[in-house]
Amino acid sequence: MPALVDRFPHVEPQRLIAELVPPPRFATESFATYLPDPAQPTQAAAVAGLQAFAAQLETPPPASGSSWFRFRRAAAPPERRAGIYLDGGFGVGKTHLLASLWHVAPEPRAFGTFVEFTHLVGALGFASTVEALSGHRLVCIDEFELDDPGDTVLMSTLLNRLVDAGVRLAATSNTLPDRLGEGRFAADDFLREIQGLAAHFDVYRIDGEDYRHRGLPTPPEPLPEAEVIAAAHQGGGHLDAFSDLMAHLARVHPSRYGALLDGVRRVHLTGVTQLHDQAAALRLVVLADRLYDRDVPVVASGVPLDRVFGPEMLRGGYRKKYYRAISRLVALAREGAGLAE
Repeated sequence: MPALVDRFPHVEPQRLIAELVPPPRFATESFATYLPDPAQPTQAAAVAGLQAFAAQLETPPPASGSSWFRFRRAAAPPERRAGIYLDGGFGVGKTHLLASLWHVAPEPRAFGTFVEFTHLVGALGFASTVEALSGHRLVCIDEFELDDPGDTVLMSTLLNRLVDAGVRLAATSNTLPDRLGEGRFAADDFLREIQGLAAHFDVYRIDGEDYRHRGLPTPPEPLPEAEVIAAAHQGGGHLDAFSDLMAHLARVHPSRYGALLDGVRRVHLTGVTQLHDQAAALRLVVLADRLYDRDVPVVASGVPLDRVFGPEMLRGGYRKKYYRAISRLVALAREGAGLAE
């Protein structure tokens, strides 16, 4: 039976650049396939704003310092600006919209998560990353993270260098579930942390509930271990003990987690336990993102996947990452439950 723990992928830096595209889950999405909730007018407003921003990408931007480098709120008449930022909770379609923008943008263009860009800098070095991306017309950063000061400063510096080179930017981030309704929490943090770039972004707030949970049941109950093993043998995929997989992730650089899943159809996990170690939990977050990107269903026994992170984790500084991972793991577990029946 194949297992993820038997894989030790090697990834060339060139592959990291070539893979800066929307994940398979969003490979065919467009503005037309995004269905705004009529009860949430901010969703339709965000679509209109992104379409206007996309139209401005057809011609090269002026040199840095021109008059279009000034902050304008979404309600202002459209004019050229360096970047656009989508602010909202989990599952309101921000990644869908960001991918839709990427699909209509002229080449060269890049799309990646905040973590993927920090991994790129780690693999190539800062100067080489700037050089590799400076000729792009658009760089999209999904899930901009504000919980690691060092990474945030690194990305802020990188984005400033790209704007100086004339690159347009688009970014998303999340408002924490317990901060929804508190005004512009995520947007204000984002604009503050990117320092000199703040004045170059238009902000669109996207309200709504997590579409992965709309009208859907609670997370599926974990299966007995014997049924997970039987499902792995009958339906194909990879079978791992959760503890073995977590130990393996510690030996594989997170930039290789995508390659770890090359060709994987389904992941079966036995003995899922609640995590209380921060490093292990953060590694699982990255794996959850790569699983979700590739639409790999998960079938598991043990602790329900919505309780895989300990309560202290969900109160700590990285809780935004953990809530995102829970949302995605639950969605994948629903898909896995349907396949395992």
